[in-house]
Amino acid sequence: MNFSDLPGYLAGGVIHTIIPFLFVITIIVFFHELGHYLVGRWCGVRVSTFSIGFGPELIGWTDRSGTRWRVALLPLGGYVKFYGDADAASTPDDDIASTMNEEERAVSFFFQPVWKRFLIVLAGPVASLLLGVVIFSSNAYLFGRVVLIPKVASVVEGSAAAEAGFKVGDIVLSVEGKPVESFVDLQQMVGVYAGVPLTFRVERDGSEVSLVATPRSQIRETIAGNRRTGVLGIAAARDATTLILKQETLVGSFAFGFRQTWGVIEGSGNFLAGLFSGRASPDQLSGPVGIAKMSGEVAKLGFSALIGFAGLISVSIGFLNLMPIPLLDGGHLVLYGVEAIRRRALNQKTTEIIFRIGIALVFCLTAFSLYIDLR
Repeated sequence: MNFSDLPGYLAGGVIHTIIPFLFVITIIVFFHELGHYLVGRWCGVRVSTFSIGFGPELIGWTDRSGTRWRVALLPLGGYVKFYGDADAASTPDDDIASTMNEEERAVSFFFQPVWKRFLIVLAGPVASLLLGVVIFSSNAYLFGRVVLIPKVASVVEGSAAAEAGFKVGDIVLSVEGKPVESFVDLQQMVGVYAGVPLTFRVERDGSEVSLVATPRSQIRETIAGNRRTGVLGIAAARDATTLILKQETLVGSFAFGFRQTWGVIEGSGNFLAGLFSGRASPDQLSGPVGIAKMSGEVAKLGFSALIGFAGLISVSIGFLNLMPIPLLDGGHLVLYGVEAIRRRALNQKTTEIIFRIGIALVFCLTAFSLYIDLR
């Protein structure tokens, strides 16, 4: 590339990568924080700030209730700051809290009953999960679903499928008792179980056959770069009888949306379990750079694909935020659970130590995922 081509190259990068990424991340952050905001207002808590992004404010306005709505410079997240909070993590400002009168305490997050605080924090991840359901359902209802029937067209010699006895013409019905509707479903189920024996039910010549295969770990090229995944070694048949467009009813669309959302949650949980057991590789993690790259690649497939990708990331973020890690929503929920059991909150020093550990964990995870992305 010549130096004179650099401005056009950078402009193309902005259009094809940065803009789709900002679109995806803004939708996800807005609805996550909207969950906190709406339940907070429902519980009678005053909201000081609703921010998309961190850092210096780019644009903003203040509504009649006194909430400052703002869009900030760094779009990698957002927050809702309630009245009496010292920062975006809802850490109480002790100096302000000590001078509050009864009326001010009634609208402060810190002085709410533990069940209200629990619901307000839980609302963010729940909103992220529900956004995924709505997106998956809407895509299915408006555009239909292309379903590739999981019919085997070929079996790689010496592969896990060949050793298990898969044959050309087999139609995969289930994996570990879970129904398989499409070849994509089959790939997703197998992908997170590299090295784990799985039981498959297949239809062969009008009868059902049970097969046991152990997917092998393999590096494959994806829109996120090279990723390690479990593979069987079969290819799908693609013809007029196996590639169909399925139109969904409204009820069927929402059923599909819930199934897809649960599938993402289950896949994320299996991946985390695989990390701890050693059968999954941490190089499959993606950070902001990886998500930006994937956003740009998916955007090339059209708006429907991009909005579907936003649903996938939203569900993943909702699930991640429920992890019992200090600083994340799940960490707050654990502390509120402890407070409910003890009938009093942990002392301030203990809470500060817990949150410092959380900050260190989140920083290390972010740095590691950034390293994976850049590598």
